[in-house]
Amino acid sequence: MLRGLRRRVNLGRAAASPSAALRVAVFRLVLALLIGSALWAAIVGGLLRSGLSWIALRDISLGVNAEAAHAALMLSGFLGTVIAAKRAVSVKQSWAHAAPLLSGLAGMLLLSGASKAAVCCMLLAALLHALANAWVLRRQASYSKALLLAGALAWLIGNLLFAAGADSALLLPWWFAFPVLTIVGERLEMTALLRRQPLAGRPLSVIATSLLLGAALMPFAPRDAALIFGAALAALAVWLGWFDIFSRKPLAHGLSRYIRICCASGYVWLGVAGLAWVSMALGCPGRGLALHALGLGFIVSLLFGHAPVILPALARISIVFSDRFYLPLWLLQASLLLRLIGGIGQPQLRFAGACLNAAALLLFAALLLKAALDWRRMGRRWPGKI
Repeated sequence: MLRGLRRRVNLGRAAASPSAALRVAVFRLVLALLIGSALWAAIVGGLLRSGLSWIALRDISLGVNAEAAHAALMLSGFLGTVIAAKRAVSVKQSWAHAAPLLSGLAGMLLLSGASKAAVCCMLLAALLHALANAWVLRRQASYSKALLLAGALAWLIGNLLFAAGADSALLLPWWFAFPVLTIVGERLEMTALLRRQPLAGRPLSVIATSLLLGAALMPFAPRDAALIFGAALAALAVWLGWFDIFSRKPLAHGLSRYIRICCASGYVWLGVAGLAWVSMALGCPGRGLALHALGLGFIVSLLFGHAPVILPALARISIVFSDRFYLPLWLLQASLLLRLIGGIGQPQLRFAGACLNAAALLLFAALLLKAALDWRRMGRRWPGKI
């Protein structure tokens, strides 16, 4: 009787495993489509804002909505979904996987014009993501986990302001604080920096607190808040450059060297963004430089560096790294210089730089897909558990 019971249990597990594998495959496919759609819509919206005069896009509602919701699509729909997906994988709780799905769905709802439903999905996604980070911090308290939770709460506050119809000057600091603090927390985890240099955490605490303080003071003292926020970004660039780049031995080749170069270029743009934010507070023009140096120069450069490690882990695949990955990285840097520096007072150069920004993102996505297909073609399998 016991043998029969064990056999039925084993048969039940065998029967359940194909359906479970199918659910996982469907989840990954849907998530990939949502992430890709949000990125594509954000790119189109950014190009329309930069002066793209393709009437076919401007005359349809999808183009109009993509242009209006460019920041929401890029910072919440795309980056929010990617970050929430990574946290859900590490949490390994079914409820946490709802966060990236809701965030990605919110991006599609914004494109369709269903703003109320999109806002509800954004709020619920950010709340679940914050709960997932709180759950991780409770189980394994560390400085990096605390930064990740702070970033998740910044996303939630930003989405609350978006739901309330707040001005972009009040909203964007919170939305930017979300990926900035998340990236710093991820760097601490990947490099074990604070275990090697415990005293480095003290100035970082002051910088992170100042960043959140600057975002919080925007409604009450915009000029002073912008000064604090910009100074915190510039100080963070110095801190990351010193402790994450110069304090470690240079790596000669391979993926590690590529990640180091991505980080170094991103930290330079982070410093530029901080100085531009300070100059805006002092009355100088520089909003485009501040926003895109931070959003494209820093965040996307770090995304290029981390994606070959993080995204394959999300999909349970691996990639074949090659020097081709430097092509979109250098194209991104050159296009940013053209757009933000050469494009000052020159709309044609600014638009050309924006087009090359989009080309860099699409080229990187294509190379990442090709590298994954190359791995599959070589007959290798993901070594971890599915």
